[in-house]
Amino acid sequence: MQVDNKILDDLARVAGGALGAFSSLREEAEGQLRAQLERVLSRMDVVSREEYEAVRAMAAKARTEQEAMAERLAALEAAVASLTAAHAPVPVAAPGLPAVMDEPETGSGPADSPAGGVTGGAAS
Repeated sequence: MQVDNKILDDLARVAGGALGAFSSLREEAEGQLRAQLERVLSRMDVVSREEYEAVRAMAAKARTEQEAMAERLAALEAAVASLTAAHAPVPVAAPGLPAVMDEPETGSGPADSPAGGVTGGAAS
């Protein structure tokens, strides 16, 4: 019986050594694979998780601010609408054009000018 235990002990020791060798091979293979993947990913211009999370947080903040500004704009537009409904119309002018009013102005039209609407020389 003593011999059987010694053989089993030797077999267990050999198996343990083989498993240790295989585990170190596995760790080395994993390390090399990880290094290779990092090189490939760095060449692919892929963002890191930290960069992704930072941009995601910035986008969420921007969306929140945009929604708050939209609500504020709607409130301001409502206030302006209520004020303009209660008061006289405000003249609106496009760049380079005179202001347009609801009521016509007197003495400012081309028919009222001395040249009869023609400026700068002979009529063509």
